[in-house]
Amino acid sequence: MKIDADKQYVFREGQSFQSSHGSTVAILPSGLVIVAWFAGLHEKSSDTAIWMAIKEQGGSWSTPHKVADEQGIAHWNPVLYTQGSSLVLFYKVGHEITDWHTRCMRSEDGGQTWTAARELVSGDVGGRGPVRNHPVQLADGTILAPASVERVDPENPDKQVWEAFVDISTDEGRTWIKSAPVPMNLSVYVGAEHWFAKGLIQPALWASSDSDAEHVHMLLRSTEGWIYRSDSGDGGHTWCEAYPTELPNNNSGIDVTRMESGLLALVYNPVSGYSTESPRTPLVVAFSNDNGETWGDEFVLEDEPGEYSYPAIVSQGQSLYITYTWKRDRVAFWKLNVQSSE
Repeated sequence: MKIDADKQYVFREGQSFQSSHGSTVAILPSGLVIVAWFAGLHEKSSDTAIWMAIKEQGGSWSTPHKVADEQGIAHWNPVLYTQGSSLVLFYKVGHEITDWHTRCMRSEDGGQTWTAARELVSGDVGGRGPVRNHPVQLADGTILAPASVERVDPENPDKQVWEAFVDISTDEGRTWIKSAPVPMNLSVYVGAEHWFAKGLIQPALWASSDSDAEHVHMLLRSTEGWIYRSDSGDGGHTWCEAYPTELPNNNSGIDVTRMESGLLALVYNPVSGYSTESPRTPLVVAFSNDNGETWGDEFVLEDEPGEYSYPAIVSQGQSLYITYTWKRDRVAFWKLNVQSSE
């Protein structure tokens, strides 16, 4: 495998915000690259807002600007999603994760202007729709949004249970139906013995092929020291019991994309840990040519001390577009041109 790589930073140091995190990236058919993230004094602070920068093909990044800023409330986890030439932005608002509401906006001009924000699912508390990673569209047009909730453990009110599902739309994102939760054998989960939660969140989705509307897969962040996986044979409505992979996880975000060639690209920290205090370096891209059964050919994005976390990845043709948190100070961006040896 041959990889040509280019690394940039989405914005310069010395911005008006002190902390930036939770980036997302989208690539339009024109080659326009859009990146969004949340930023403010610190995570959970009431001054956090959703910021955005745009890069034309062959050009430089635009000056960061706010696209969502509801006064006095924390903003979290923007997710960009392309529908043809249209661009959709999802994000969360709420001072605590358990109190999240999901907002949705749309742009028809490459992110220059946006519709007014609307509530994705009326009356929802806890966060419907994509929690951190991008939705996928199946061969029949169905959109699956990878979702999760963090709720109080009824058997231990001082602890939490993390639970994943997908939101399903068959009308181009106008309405959403919640899938069955991803089954977990919580009796063998030990995360809560080391930390305050146990379970799985923030799934990353892919379909087996461009023509398959039934077989869908997810990799999940866990409290158990390993990336977990679950599979669906009915288009995401139900899922098998989640099972551990051989990929380590540091209880931090991951993301995956399926390239046009069928090659899967996973970006993650290959570090095992139970809590969010686990190291968030190095950060690598791993590849699979057998639908995620095995992984190899790692490309190292970062390996110095520091936090390199919450990656996002999308693909177009032979190119991968990746963003991630760079020490909470900046958002890093890579473009990888991948030529498979097969």
